[in-house]
Amino acid sequence: MTFSISARCTRTGMFGIAVSSSSPAVAARCAHARAGVGVVATQNITDPMLGPRGLDLLAQGVPAAEVLEKLRATSDFFDYRQVVILGRDGPAAGHSGTKTLGTHAIAFGADVAAAGNLLASKDVPTAMVAAFEAMPDAGLGDRLVAAMQAAVAAGGEEGPVHSVGMLLVDTVGWPVADLRIDWSDGDVMAEFAALWALWVPQMDAYVTRALDPSTAPAYGVPGDE
Repeated sequence: MTFSISARCTRTGMFGIAVSSSSPAVAARCAHARAGVGVVATQNITDPMLGPRGLDLLAQGVPAAEVLEKLRATSDFFDYRQVVILGRDGPAAGHSGTKTLGTHAIAFGADVAAAGNLLASKDVPTAMVAAFEAMPDAGLGDRLVAAMQAAVAAGGEEGPVHSVGMLLVDTVGWPVADLRIDWSDGDVMAEFAALWALWVPQMDAYVTRALDPSTAPAYGVPGDE
């Protein structure tokens, strides 16, 4: 039902995660990120509690592989879960339980991991990582969007995807991007790319407005003259 990509940018310290599914509002359940800490993807038969628990452990300096083992040891029904964990340092860790649905796979790269279940092909996560790694000088959001598009081009899920979302965290205490298409019967990945293209030129301005409105650019809305 789901494919996702979790990544960090060593240039900026930013973390990001993008996820798509045939089910509605996938990012509300599956995508977890915390500034300066890392990202957790929890999918398949999803347990959203694994996200904050994993991030808390990463924040304590626990390596991703050890975080995964701690979650495995303390969670019920872990065989139903597919989980990817990526922290500040070291490689990502991933788990696909024995009850993961359909064709499933996890692929790892430098500062990135992609995972999916009910896939058209085990090659989908590998294609996502390759697309991400092919753009080393691009912004993290651009790289994640390209990876999601590559997933669809490689076959994506067995059925059509209807929802997609992306979280980006930087140095402030909230996501600098929290973009979601919770349901669409159209080309959801094209809609997602268009939403990102709309958001990215404004992203820094919204951070400035929160931190110091006196230095922020004009709001650009009717009546703001």
